[in-house]
Amino acid sequence: MTEPSTTRAGADPAPAPASAAARRGPVVAALMLAMGLAALDGTIVSTAVPQIVGDLGGLSVFSWLFSGYLLAVTVTLPVYGKLSDTFGRKPVLIAGTVLFLVGSLLCAAAWNMASLIAFRVVQGLGGGALQGTVQTIAADLYPLKERPRIQAKLSSVWAASSVAGPAVGGLLAGYADWRWIFLVNVPVGLIALWLIGRHLREPARTAPRARVRVDWAGALAIFATGALLLTALVQGGVAWPWLSAPSLGLLGGAAALAALTVAVERRAAEPIIPGWVWRRRTIAAVNLSLGALGLLMVAPTVFLPTYAQSVLGLGPIAAGFVLSSWTLSWPITAALSNRVYTRIGFRLTAIVGISLALLLLLAFPFLPFPGEPWQPALLMLLLGGALGLFQLPLIVGVQSTVPYEERGTTTASVLFCRQVGQSVGAALFGAVANGVLASRLGADTDLDTLARSLDATDRIRRAVDAAVDRVYWGAAAAAALALLALLTLAPRRFPVLKEEEQGAPRRDPAG
Repeated sequence: MTEPSTTRAGADPAPAPASAAARRGPVVAALMLAMGLAALDGTIVSTAVPQIVGDLGGLSVFSWLFSGYLLAVTVTLPVYGKLSDTFGRKPVLIAGTVLFLVGSLLCAAAWNMASLIAFRVVQGLGGGALQGTVQTIAADLYPLKERPRIQAKLSSVWAASSVAGPAVGGLLAGYADWRWIFLVNVPVGLIALWLIGRHLREPARTAPRARVRVDWAGALAIFATGALLLTALVQGGVAWPWLSAPSLGLLGGAAALAALTVAVERRAAEPIIPGWVWRRRTIAAVNLSLGALGLLMVAPTVFLPTYAQSVLGLGPIAAGFVLSSWTLSWPITAALSNRVYTRIGFRLTAIVGISLALLLLLAFPFLPFPGEPWQPALLMLLLGGALGLFQLPLIVGVQSTVPYEERGTTTASVLFCRQVGQSVGAALFGAVANGVLASRLGADTDLDTLARSLDATDRIRRAVDAAVDRVYWGAAAAAALALLALLTLAPRRFPVLKEEEQGAPRRDPAG
């Protein structure tokens, strides 16, 4: 008997009637709009940097436009997860959306690079609520066997927004003004706010708390630890050498704060990151597996466009199409994954997906030089399909092992690990690629410099090819780590709760 069948002990939950499904539609639309905002703002600024720098200056620190946003999103995920379990999803999502929109308006009014970076951090503080709470509400709205449908929709929105971000940013900066990059968030966010406020109705709590105790000390400790660690990872090897005093100081400070955070969380009555997140084998295995997923995703998302332009000789738009091919297959296999895991289980489905991904990542270094654009595009198409089978069953499965009042914390811990994996991957693989380039070209250069070079000689093209090949070997190693975590830590059957134990709304989830 597989995991989903454990939810059918006794009788199947009654399906939601058509009227309830219709009322659920506006909430789903709001979740998709909120997810699109969070995904778009992670990439939309990239192609507008020349216009922003030309207007505001600050060329030496412009990378913090991305780093500041990433830091704020990542370190707030666990905090928002706990707050959504404590106060409910709706107030947290509304507060996060309002904060995100305020940050967007402030970014549009920025007067110099320092103010824009500060306001991007404000945006990120709201973006953390959008990412985590949207995924949690999606699990609240749908029973287990229907969750792949909503998760596939959210995956489609995330993928499409991430790929479209650079193009949209370039168009707005080139034909309007870069400030519109942030202003367009306002009407979209206001529509999402109206839909959530009007249509989302959360289930009544079975045990209302007379006095809510929030672990603000733990939240601050987690925020400070994450900020130091991610700053070291993002800026190490870029703003300063890895073995320099700033890197060592930040990493040492992060280690000290991590120890302090553990001590604070052990003493807290309602810790932001409870110990059960890591004591339960299922959640720990999923956290580690999706952390490895974040690590391996850096290879295609960061390095494949450079490979397509420098090695294959494609323009930026064509290179974007090579990367975007995985956005076609990922949501499809994610949506169909329930037909697999209802038969063989969450764990085995994820093992199949990550095993296929491992083989595809290993195949990339064997592509011919220089090759044809369809070859990496085909690999990306297949890789997206494999990762759709891997990620979604793990998210749906782990959300189904906890009751309503623990789902926000669980979802946030999974997303937090994936975000940290991406930060570690960007730093690690960047160092690997730049090391290969230095050894091949005999010069102190880096991949970004070569990607912007108009003189892509055969020697440079071969060096970039070798560097990206090495990165894909590293991504394959990350896939192997995810596979190992599933094989050694994850139980053969996820301990899925019955629908009534999960606290999922039965008939009228959207009011």
